[in-house]
Amino acid sequence: MVLMESFGVPLGTPAYDFSLQDVSGRTFNLSDFSQARVLVLVFMCNHCPYVKACVDRLVALQRDFLNRDVQFVGINSNDATDYPEDSFEAMQEFAKEHQMNFPYLHDDRQRVARMYRAMCTPDIFVYSTDRKLQYHGRIDDNWKDPTRVKREDLRGAIESMLSGERLTTVQYPSMGCSIKWKN
Repeated sequence: MVLMESFGVPLGTPAYDFSLQDVSGRTFNLSDFSQARVLVLVFMCNHCPYVKACVDRLVALQRDFLNRDVQFVGINSNDATDYPEDSFEAMQEFAKEHQMNFPYLHDDRQRVARMYRAMCTPDIFVYSTDRKLQYHGRIDDNWKDPTRVKREDLRGAIESMLSGERLTTVQYPSMGCSIKWKN
């Protein structure tokens, strides 16, 4: 496990289009989420201990914001050849096990992760209605133990965006395992 932090992608960077299949077999493009006021893209995987520790928090956040025009989308870009626990079939099992309530997309060619400059799992990108990056940071201040969380950074960013406030707080990078790139 190699610990990485998210890369400082400049705020205001536009979201890039993609066409990826989710665990149900449906193909999604960026435009499929055009009705969402806030779009949360989470580069994640199945085997990373950081993702395993926070996936249920992501599911809870999507549930909390479901009726507020917020859409979460998970994207797995890891090399499944060297990391079979991140295969499409394993993604399907992972999504079922965690009762994921948002699309979990397979970036098997790793093009989307490269376009977005994703570095780690989880790596979180939050976009406003105009699909400009407004938040690129961590979920909260304790990846390991949800009972010790004192600051919910991602929730706060989404709440601010929904209320039309400008995000003024420091954005701490997300941290996790490195994306497993193909050779």
